[in-house]
Amino acid sequence: MKNYTITVNGNVYDVTVEEGAGVAMPTAPVKSAPVVAPKAAPKAAASGSEGSVKVNSPMPGKILSVKASVGQSVSKGDVIMVLEAMKMENDIVAPEDGTIASINANTGDSVEAGSVLATLN
Repeated sequence: MKNYTITVNGNVYDVTVEEGAGVAMPTAPVKSAPVVAPKAAPKAAASGSEGSVKVNSPMPGKILSVKASVGQSVSKGDVIMVLEAMKMENDIVAPEDGTIASINANTGDSVEAGSVLATLN
């Protein structure tokens, strides 16, 4: 038999493998030191004042480019910025006609799902 200590998502497991059997039999998780979550990146300063319509990130990712600027008039479906997630480029579009009140993310920023990327009036 061989014993291994394996860490998966911060949980530590002691695993015993019987030679020749080819089946791993995990034992109960071993208590380990608490996992400290990484510090979030500093939030980009919003340019402009908050608008009444929020444009949220649909998924976590990285802002590749910002296509609109504060004060710019946009129509429903106009691209405000481009978000890279899972190696795909996703257009973040205006949900309705309006004027860009604030841009809350900059090119290169990492954003979480639900983060407010921009606001409209």
